[in-house]
Amino acid sequence: MEVAIIAHDGMKAEMVQFLNKNKEILVKENINLIATGTTGGKAEKAGFKVKKMLSGPIGGDAQIAARVAEGKTQMVFFFKDPLASHPHEADITMLIRVCDVHNIPLATNPATAELLLQAIAQQS
Repeated sequence: MEVAIIAHDGMKAEMVQFLNKNKEILVKENINLIATGTTGGKAEKAGFKVKKMLSGPIGGDAQIAARVAEGKTQMVFFFKDPLASHPHEADITMLIRVCDVHNIPLATNPATAELLLQAIAQQS
């Protein structure tokens, strides 16, 4: 299963904490991570194997949306920072829309992502 990880700047540390907390499930379930560039770099520094796309503001969100539309990505964890403005809001909205169109689970916060991972673990 391919899972995309994306996090706004104010949420990148929280994404890495989430990955570390759930490392056992990610490994056991053979989850392949893809990420926008900067988020992927942070995950790599924490010891995770990640396929990196471009940084979100320069096209990474669109690259991940394309993978969702192509059926390559089965789940998206996009930890949004609700207290900051984002110059690439159109790309973010497009990614969310593509997930909705293709019925792909999308978690925008750690609590929802945790529930999705727990559901995967229970299915095994």
